[in-house]
This record gives sequence, structure tokens and C-alpha cells, in this order.
Amino acid sequence: MREGTPSTIYLKDYQPLAFQVDSIELRVELDPTQTRISSRLAVRRRAGALANAPLKLDGKQMQLTRVSVDGFELRRSEYEVDDESLTLTSLPDSCVVEIDTLIDPQGNTALEGLYLSNGMFCTQCEAHGFRKITYYPDRPDVLSRFTTTLIADKADYPVLLANGNLDDSGELDGGKHWARWVDPHPKPAYLFAMVAGDLSRVADSFTTMNGRKVALEIFVEHENVDKCAHAMTSLQKSMAWDEQTYSREYDLDIYMIVAVSHFNMGAMENKGLNVFNSRYVLASPETATDMDFEGIESVIAHEYFHNWSGNRVTCRDWFQLSLKEGFTVFRDQ
Repeated sequence: MREGTPSTIYLKDYQPLAFQVDSIELRVELDPTQTRISSRLAVRRRAGALANAPLKLDGKQMQLTRVSVDGFELRRSEYEVDDESLTLTSLPDSCVVEIDTLIDPQGNTALEGLYLSNGMFCTQCEAHGFRKITYYPDRPDVLSRFTTTLIADKADYPVLLANGNLDDSGELDGGKHWARWVDPHPKPAYLFAMVAGDLSRVADSFTTMNGRKVALEIFVEHENVDKCAHAMTSLQKSMAWDEQTYSREYDLDIYMIVAVSHFNMGAMENKGLNVFNSRYVLASPETATDMDFEGIESVIAHEYFHNWSGNRVTCRDWFQLSLKEGFTVFRDQ
């Protein structure tokens, strides 16, 4: 049950944030009940912003364990924290803010942010889920380059995925492993995603109009590995159509889809790492109808088309939601 009375937000009250977050580096040590999140934000004051304007970061349902600015750890009296935010004052015009937090994915029954379901870590960040992962200006007009390092037990979570391109990976002591993903394109926090679990992979590729070979990968629960052919073909057709019709070429080295039965939404267009409920990906001629096949093609196309109409060209605020969704629906239909 919600507590308190929600406040009304008006378009006329929109103000840009006083600071820009140029990049964020995340280190995520996955654990069902005590996931450790370390974030490193490179921030700078916007031109024209008040010199004494504070940096207010959204955050909820997490335990704050450390805050530092340019390598100096702050005392409790040097920042303000409540149930909804972390506020830093007297910051220089540019600095590096580091924040350590603990979160409980297993206890996250709202399924916003990072949660654990059916033995798999998954995220849902649109519209305000990222603030349940770490303290951050969780609004669509703050575009940042994300680097994400995931660490987990290899036996339980052999697949570690996040936005962007896989930069490196390796083994650790104690049966753990890690993977670092780098997304070179600035994006809002609602497009962040990470997945960790025991999944099978179906792989193919697509050659773009400029001759770049893009790896295509669909991750599914093991028993569904033979039901991905139509989804893969639909993805390749969507990529070709966006090139032919709008001259929009895909902009990463890999495009991934995760399709699981327990995802809490229909589908989500996270940059380079779409997460789907399996009913919008899996199909076989023995069990699926013509409408099922058509529906899969449409939803695959819709989420892919968001790469340009919604992700690379995104919203300033949530009053513009209908622009990205309406245009993308027009494109997929």
C-alpha cells in the first residue's frame, strides 16, 4: 500500500538539473539479499546553474554505506539523506562522487529496480526504477555513459549481461566470475539493464548497410531454446527495414534479447539489452497461431525501433512519453 499523498507534477514547473553526469561506473556484487553497489559519477555543474546549487540524487529502499567526493570520504554531517534522496552541497564545478550502497533484490517485491525472480537477477527501470539500484538523478533528461561490472557466483549465474558491448570478463576466487559492459552512448537511467542467471543462448548475426557485423543473441530458459527462430528472423527483418526506410543503422557491436516467463512487463527497450516476457518471443508451429507469430514480429520490431526513437533520441521529461511511444508504434505498424 502506498504511504502518504502523491504530489502533483506540472509541466510548467520543469527545470533542468544543475549538474550533468557525464559518466557512471557501476560495480555490482550480486547476492540475493545483500547486493553491494559501488557507483562512481563524474559530474559537472551546468553552464548558468547557480554556484551554490546542490546535487540531489534520487534513491530509495537501500542502505547507504559510504559517500566520497574527489576521494575524500564525507562525514554524516556533510550530506543529507532521507527515504527518497541523497543531497550533496558545496560541490566544486566538476568532481567525482563515489557512493556505496546495499540493496535486497530478493525482498524487492515491487519488481522495480533490481529484483530476484525464479533464480534470476533482472531489472526494470522505466520509469523510476533506477533509484532503487543506486543514488542517481533518475530523470530522462540526464544522459550519461554507463560502464557496468557484474560479479556473481559462476555456478548459479553463468550468464552476466548489461547494456553496451562486452569489454572484458574473467574468473575470481571462490567460484565467482565477472563481466564488464561498456555502453559508449549517453542514455537516461530508465534504459539501464542488467541480467544474471542460468540461461541458454541462441546466436546469429546481421550485417549493416555499412558492412558492420552485429552479433545477435537471444537468451532463454533452457527448455525454450528451440522456440526462438521466428523472433531472430523478426529482429533481422526489423534491422533491415529501419535501414531501408529511415537509414538508421544499429550502433553497438551486439544486440541482445532476454526472454523469460517471469518478467513483470511485456517488453522493455533497454539499450542493447531488451528484456521480454517469453510470450512475446517464443513460438513454434506446433503450438503458436498466426496471430502469435504476427504479434511476436510486431513487438520485436517495436522494441528494436526504440533504439533510435526513444533511446538515442529520448524524452526530456515524462510528459513527452507519448512522443517516443507514439512514433515507435507508428513505425512498427
